[in-house]
Amino acid sequence: MTTERTLVLIKPDAVRRGLVGEILRRIEAKGYGIAALRMVRASEDILATHYAEHAAKPFFAGVVAYMSSGPLVALVVEGERSVEGFRSLAGPTDPTSATPGSIRGDLGRDWGTPEIQNLVHGSDSRESAAREIAIWFPELG
Repeated sequence: MTTERTLVLIKPDAVRRGLVGEILRRIEAKGYGIAALRMVRASEDILATHYAEHAAKPFFAGVVAYMSSGPLVALVVEGERSVEGFRSLAGPTDPTSATPGSIRGDLGRDWGTPEIQNLVHGSDSRESAAREIAIWFPELG
C-alpha cells in the first residue's frame, strides 16, 4: 500500500465558529494521520498562488477576500486514498445539499454570502495535493 497525502484547509468560517477540534476529530476518527498542521492568516499572495487556476474568473476576488478574512488551519493529511477519502468526509461543496454525516452536511449551512462558506478545502487530485502542499508547507518538499 502507498500512503498518500492531501492538503486540507479548515477555512476562516470554521475557525470563527470554533469547529477546528471537531473537524480534526473527524479526520482522525476516519483513521487518517496528520503529518503537518499550522494556523495561519493567509496572505493574498499565497491565496493567489493556491487559486491560480481561477484567477480570471469573476468569483476570484471574493474567494481571496473570504479566505483572508481570518485565520485558517492548514494541514497535511495522510493515509491510503486520503485525497478521495477526505473529499468524501467533507461532502459536496454546497453545504445545504451536503449529505448528513459529512463535515459540510452536519456543520455547514448557507449564510447568504456571495462566497460559499463551506468550512473546509481538500485537494481534488494527487497532482493538486502535491502542488498545494508545496505552497502551504514548502519545508515538506
